[in-house]
Amino acid sequence: MDITIIVPLFNEDESIGELAAWIKRVMLANNYSYEVIMVDDGSNDQSWKVIEELNKQNNCIRGIKFQRNYGKSAALNEGFKAAQGDVVITMDADMQDSPDEIPELRKMIVEGGFDMVSGWKKVRYDNKLTKNLPSKLFNSTASRVSGIKLHDFNCGLKAYKRKLIKSIEVYGEMHRYIPLLAKWAGFTKIGEKVVEHRPRKYGITKFGWTRFINGFLDLFSIMFIGKFGKRPMHFFGLWGSIVSFAGTCIWIYLFLAKIFFDQFNMTDRPLFYVGIISLVIGTQLFLAGFLGEMIARNSSDKNFYLIEEKIGI
Repeated sequence: MDITIIVPLFNEDESIGELAAWIKRVMLANNYSYEVIMVDDGSNDQSWKVIEELNKQNNCIRGIKFQRNYGKSAALNEGFKAAQGDVVITMDADMQDSPDEIPELRKMIVEGGFDMVSGWKKVRYDNKLTKNLPSKLFNSTASRVSGIKLHDFNCGLKAYKRKLIKSIEVYGEMHRYIPLLAKWAGFTKIGEKVVEHRPRKYGITKFGWTRFINGFLDLFSIMFIGKFGKRPMHFFGLWGSIVSFAGTCIWIYLFLAKIFFDQFNMTDRPLFYVGIISLVIGTQLFLAGFLGEMIARNSSDKNFYLIEEKIGI
């Protein structure tokens, strides 16, 4: 199969029929064999009924319905598991991503040798104050911290080799950092393509301003997990050693000063309590490291979602 298109959605019953028709036109025009996997993330409108009707009209349309809302990362992860195409395209369901970009994205993967191509919505139709400026700040920070030169980490329109999406897990809110997950999995040929950003035709955005705060928190989280996720003792043990060593030095100093000078009561000195706190914190960091090692070595699958129904999968 040439292409799998994964469309995560939440309450998008107005747009998905039109989107499916547009995708079909592009696929037929380019003679691609394809499948469209629509992942309903616990919608409470008529989205799933629309997907069922689309499947009856076109068996290339397939669906996964979550029992409740888990978020975009969960939807993408389940879509990745089910994907069968040699090239996998992800796009949003709100009609702001253009299916006409698909042939060029596929070409960059198949002929250009990229492992992954991320869309860059260079010209946007969002509110400049509430979305554009925070988005630029977020993307600039993510690019500097990760070392991946992309302008738009959060663009929903991306293309992947199938091997890549079968090699990573997307959980929590980590869909923003799939390029970083790909890099850590050994897929370093990550490209970028300027894509069209279309004005929203139906409904309202499902993302609030809190996504930018969550984005920065997730960035710190994924950087830590990527570096120390399999060896937490290297982080906690290092800082535990440093803090414990500082506390031990303080106590040795106070002990020697008391023995040789006998000019003060140890418990009257603020350093006495600093030493105690340092030893306690150092011990706690060591324990955190040991517990982290045990959890990392014995953790079970973190991605378990309640799926209510599937179509064509």
